[in-house]
Amino acid sequence: MSLRPFHLAFPVHDLAAARRFYGETMGCPEGRSSGEWVDFDFYGHQIVAHLAPGEAGDRANNHVDGHGVPVPHFGVVLAMADWQALAERLEAAGTEFAIPPTIRFKGQPGEQATMFFRDPSGNALEMKAFADDAMLFAT
Repeated sequence: MSLRPFHLAFPVHDLAAARRFYGETMGCPEGRSSGEWVDFDFYGHQIVAHLAPGEAGDRANNHVDGHGVPVPHFGVVLAMADWQALAERLEAAGTEFAIPPTIRFKGQPGEQATMFFRDPSGNALEMKAFADDAMLFAT
């Protein structure tokens, strides 16, 4: 079976701020929209920011490899060069990281580059990359 694009709808408190963050800061092209929602091309996947004031933001953290990982969160696994370019883009934009760009599980199965940050509504994102994509589900 070939991998198909996923669809994720999530709450935001301000569509203009979502457009600036996902469209300008992250470089995700905008698709269809209305006064209540905006589609973005999230690295070939469809994410939809829905206007839902009071529903977005921080909920919990779990400890993983010495860091407090925001729960819930979403993201995508990028090629390493794309991950590095995005990390540089976010740093240049002054993005505040919950967990800055780092290598997690160094020298272990599943070693990965990862970074966590929040959109303007407080939704947590994790973007990651593997030197070897075969390690995605390594135990």
